[in-house]
Amino acid sequence: MSAPPVQVAPMAEPCYLVVCTGAPDAAALRKTHLDGHLRHVETHWQRYVTAGPVREPGSDAISGSVFLVLAPSLEEAQALMQGDPYITCGMYQTVRYQQFTHSIGRFIGGKIWGSPDDIRHRAAGGPVHDRSKGLPD
Repeated sequence: MSAPPVQVAPMAEPCYLVVCTGAPDAAALRKTHLDGHLRHVETHWQRYVTAGPVREPGSDAISGSVFLVLAPSLEEAQALMQGDPYITCGMYQTVRYQQFTHSIGRFIGGKIWGSPDDIRHRAAGGPVHDRSKGLPD
């Protein structure tokens, strides 16, 4: 049994989850644009929390990609992604953006709440706290 998570400060920079679903001809486009894609993600690697391909369970075939992108705004996250040849070549049938809050886990080193009351308003669909006050979403 592991130790319970410690409370950590919420990340200051907004994060966007980008979920990309492959088009029917994605395998050929993935191979053609691999070098350009790798140059792009290596150039901007510090803007990604993580990124990588996804597969259906039990399959070896890549069915899409997931990116966690750090950016001050949705528009800046979209601009970063528009520089990636995998996005611009039509390899993805859908590209979906959602704002993401790092709440708990190994990457952030714990959890962002002290008690359930700290985040109860969010579970009920309430407003996001003012990040400048250091309160969790």
